[in-house]
Amino acid sequence: MPQVILISQVPLPYSKIGSWTTLYHNYLSNNHKVDYIICEKPERLYPEIQYQLVSDTFELKIQKKISKNPYLGYFKALAKILEKEDKFIIQIVDNFGIVKPLIEFLEKNGKRKQCFLQFFYHGFPPFYENFTGRWFFENIDEMVLLTHDSYKVHKEYYTILPTKFSVLHNGIDTSKFHKISIEEKAILKTKLNITSKKVFVWCSQDRPKKGLEIILNVWKTIYTQDKDISLLIIGANRDVKIDGVSFLGKIPNDDLPQYYQIADCYLFSTLCHEGFGMSLIEALHCGCYCIASANGGVPEVLQYGKLGKLIEKPNFIEDWIEAIQEFLYQDGHNNFTIPENLYSMQNWNKTMNTIIENAKKSLS
Repeated sequence: MPQVILISQVPLPYSKIGSWTTLYHNYLSNNHKVDYIICEKPERLYPEIQYQLVSDTFELKIQKKISKNPYLGYFKALAKILEKEDKFIIQIVDNFGIVKPLIEFLEKNGKRKQCFLQFFYHGFPPFYENFTGRWFFENIDEMVLLTHDSYKVHKEYYTILPTKFSVLHNGIDTSKFHKISIEEKAILKTKLNITSKKVFVWCSQDRPKKGLEIILNVWKTIYTQDKDISLLIIGANRDVKIDGVSFLGKIPNDDLPQYYQIADCYLFSTLCHEGFGMSLIEALHCGCYCIASANGGVPEVLQYGKLGKLIEKPNFIEDWIEAIQEFLYQDGHNNFTIPENLYSMQNWNKTMNTIIENAKKSLS
């Protein structure tokens, strides 16, 4: 039976915040099909998973410099696993740079035909130029994307796309991120000292491509029309005072659900081709009405407007103002339910296992 190897550039479990590492943490803590992990030494190990740890000795640093191969430590660890079994599925996450030297390593050791390479890409647009990308897609065995829309963009961009594709939507812990009752919401708002009738939340890193500046400019117009609203900014901590806006800075992951649960509307103002948007589905499951940029994979996540309002021109302030005003002056936006397993970690785990099983069949 083919064995599954996950090559990770970060130690797993990962102690810091990260979307794909969080997904893998849940997966590797449950019914998973990963046999080996190759990574640097983590603070603790997953039980019942075999590790090959990547060392970083002085001797190895010299070897990497001479060979001009920054992945030499990973390949030394991989060589030890390849001696044990005949066939392998090798998973790589977002590390485009390792693919070519990995394939050269496998071919040199006569193992390429015994290995099935799965590449998991958490972006949205194509990474390589058209003709440069041909080599990449000819040499991996499967590309796993976050959305079907991302696949469509790849298919339209590349004149030749010679590999298998699959889609694995992101998933969240729905036992943490879930809707609460009106009574529970009132109690939680009191606890968090929120008195406004309508609460908006924005949550991301404070980078230009995340669109916070757009939202703050929108708010200055919206707030003059309705004082009984508030905007909670999570992930940014600016030293400015804006009426009706609270900058909460970074919030621990375990504390995030309560802010979504007290909110009425979530603003997702990305100005880039977002791969998926974890915070978007967290807010959805907590009962927020979502107003989001129609960029990247976002339209598919919101089922093309069925689960929220899509802003087709997110760089235009007046479009956000109109959408927020419509939300404020019309009732019933929050009176919808979504299936509990939609974008859930349980569904992610199940789909991952299916992807692995299909790869094993390809090797048999």
